[in-house]
Amino acid sequence: TLLPGRQMNIQVFLEWFHRLDAFVVGVALLVMAVASFVWRRLLPGWLPWLCTVLVFLVALQGGLGALTVLQLLPSGIVTAHLALALTLVVLMSGLTQRLLQPSADASPLWWRLLSGFALLGVVSQSLLGARMATSWAAQSCLLGGENCRWLLLHRSMATPVASVVLLFVVTALIAGGWSRRQWPFLLGLCVLVGAQVALGVLTLRLGLSQPGVTVAHQLVAALLVALLAALVARRPETSPTPLPVVLDDTSMEPCHG
Repeated sequence: TLLPGRQMNIQVFLEWFHRLDAFVVGVALLVMAVASFVWRRLLPGWLPWLCTVLVFLVALQGGLGALTVLQLLPSGIVTAHLALALTLVVLMSGLTQRLLQPSADASPLWWRLLSGFALLGVVSQSLLGARMATSWAAQSCLLGGENCRWLLLHRSMATPVASVVLLFVVTALIAGGWSRRQWPFLLGLCVLVGAQVALGVLTLRLGLSQPGVTVAHQLVAALLVALLAALVARRPETSPTPLPVVLDDTSMEPCHG
């Protein structure tokens, strides 16, 4: 039904809202794709084609979402569902930055490399966490000491991934110039990394018994992915070309002094 009534509880609400939100996202991307083709003469040439790819990806995402329900939440399909969702987040965040900066210079090579490695690390860590959660590995390990492989891998990777993100932040601040002027975004990365580490520790201390903490852990990971993707695509503003100075002798007045 459109709105479950007497069956509504927190579990039903989460399922219902998830599908409703997915429908809204799909319609929004479809409208954006149609608009990009209608006004393609006023937009960058790559935009209509990227919008078409986004519509295809969100349709594929809907298919994976249906499979997760029909197959009763298999770990591999749920992890693939999250991987595709994070791919959509990366593309939309990067796309937004490129449209906000239509005329900009290329960012420094070290900026693209470090931010790209940090982005790849956070995405990989998120997928490891999804694999751990959907295979119930954390519960098995914490309760019975079994199937601890995914939990140990997720914990051991947390420190290197956080270090890469912080290395990018420190390098950008030391380099100065344009990269240092991005300090609000860099500060945001530090805050999100700190919150993510704290939520991860709290999740394990609580034995994954509090869904709200687990959801917050995944939400902060998605925000980290979005912010890093924006910084990968962010570029310095193009310096305006100075106008030539033309001196006309007939219009110049005598200057004494």
